[in-house]
Amino acid sequence: MQHLHRKYIASVVSLAALLAIAGCHKKKPAPPPPPPPTVSAPAPTAEITVTPQAVNPGDSAVLNWKTTNATDVSIEGVGQVATAGTMNVKPTESTNYHLIARGDGGSADATARLTVNAPAPASNMNEENMDDTLFHQNVQDIFYDYDAYEIRPDAQPIISKDAAFLNQHPTIKVVVGGYCDERGSTEYNLSLGENRANAAKQALVNAGVSPDRLRTVSYGKEKQFCTDHTESCWQQNRRAQFSIDR
Repeated sequence: MQHLHRKYIASVVSLAALLAIAGCHKKKPAPPPPPPPTVSAPAPTAEITVTPQAVNPGDSAVLNWKTTNATDVSIEGVGQVATAGTMNVKPTESTNYHLIARGDGGSADATARLTVNAPAPASNMNEENMDDTLFHQNVQDIFYDYDAYEIRPDAQPIISKDAAFLNQHPTIKVVVGGYCDERGSTEYNLSLGENRANAAKQALVNAGVSPDRLRTVSYGKEKQFCTDHTESCWQQNRRAQFSIDR
């Protein structure tokens, strides 16, 4: 009987030992996954330019800007604008255009400066004290094709400069002379010279010169600037010449 009792106790002890060993080998739970990395929003960028960078009073310029990664864009003095675009501006004084771009990643800014030139001082020069050499340096002649009186494309910039100078000296009156080369009759060239003078006068009027300051005269082929019988010489004689009307 004691033998069976000892056998029973030995079995219980063995079972307990087996259970203890099994418990020691129990699998531990896996650690929680690490949190996802924090992704920062990209920082905005901003660019702004103005073309041209300097203008005369009353003239306009073009702002051009672009941004990236921005949700809110403004230009100081203008207000809210699109994230990219262009705009005509006509300030009365020199201005800094400050662009500010804001987004989830922060902010960025850029500046473009437009200079407004000081107005040219009014001149008191008139036909009495204006030097002829200075006048002809600033009011240049224009030339015509053979047997024609239309203003050529290459004469348009000259007309614009001539008109700008005359408008800066509003008391000066001008004689517009029409000239021709030696070919053709005297009567025909007087008519052609008149047409050339009138065409030059109208071009100046279109550029802002008052017509009551301009007087036309045709010289036809009577006053030649060059006397060679060549095309280059004839071209010199086909002109409208501007002179002070004293």
